[in-house]
Amino acid sequence: MFKYPIYVISKGRHDCILTTKSLIRMGCKFNVVIEPDEINEYKKVIPEDSIIILPFNNLGQGSIPARNFVWEHSISLGHDRHWILDDNIEQFNRMNNNYQHRCNSPAYFHAMEDFVDRYENIALAGPEYDFFCKSRCNWPAFRLNTRIYSTILIKNDIPFRWRGKFNEDTDLSIRVLKAGYSTVLFLAFTQQKTQTMTMKGGNTDSIYNDGTERLSFAESLVEQHPDCVRVTKKYGRWHHHVNYRIFKRNKLVRKQGYNYSGINNFGMVLKNIHT
Repeated sequence: MFKYPIYVISKGRHDCILTTKSLIRMGCKFNVVIEPDEINEYKKVIPEDSIIILPFNNLGQGSIPARNFVWEHSISLGHDRHWILDDNIEQFNRMNNNYQHRCNSPAYFHAMEDFVDRYENIALAGPEYDFFCKSRCNWPAFRLNTRIYSTILIKNDIPFRWRGKFNEDTDLSIRVLKAGYSTVLFLAFTQQKTQTMTMKGGNTDSIYNDGTERLSFAESLVEQHPDCVRVTKKYGRWHHHVNYRIFKRNKLVRKQGYNYSGINNFGMVLKNIHT
């Protein structure tokens, strides 16, 4: 099993709980974090002991208050790290010989945790999006010092919290890198996430549909980090572009006395599910 608690932030999606369906299939224990006025709807589809009710309803700040609540909740339980997941992830994959295979085991999370816990200074870690890991290419097992999105393992004692309204995951990634920490983006493990703004609920109506083709998103990140972010237009809408090359000097710091036992597949095996 995995070591750290999993929290899924959800809003307005009790009838399309993609991430929780994936976690149930994998045999993972998890917490779905919701606002009080949605408890009756979520109880119909999620076991009540897997639900955490926030002490507030819509504050108009997107998911930021819920994310910070989760952080403190994890600390209160004595954990060194916690997972925080978006609620629109269709499946989680294991890369094998540069092909992605759906993972049906909690070892998916355990393997990443084990790697991260070998080091003192990994602030954020998580899997890459599946569409950035096409099978025709050769991929490394992980990349260092870049953004971590949607499925994030967070070191609880770093001196930061979620902030702002837009691009909060990019902002947090940049801040920890500027402070000298490292981040690890795993390509050996990927996540299949629905495209932003294609599902109802979440931030789709309250945050993302701002009428500017997300120009305000990109500009807000430039205001926060003008030294490494610029605005660009791709795929018919505005995006931010971050120069992560300036963080190449952030090095991993190995824990003293950590015993590495060699190759460990954490019980994962490749099976043909059609037989």
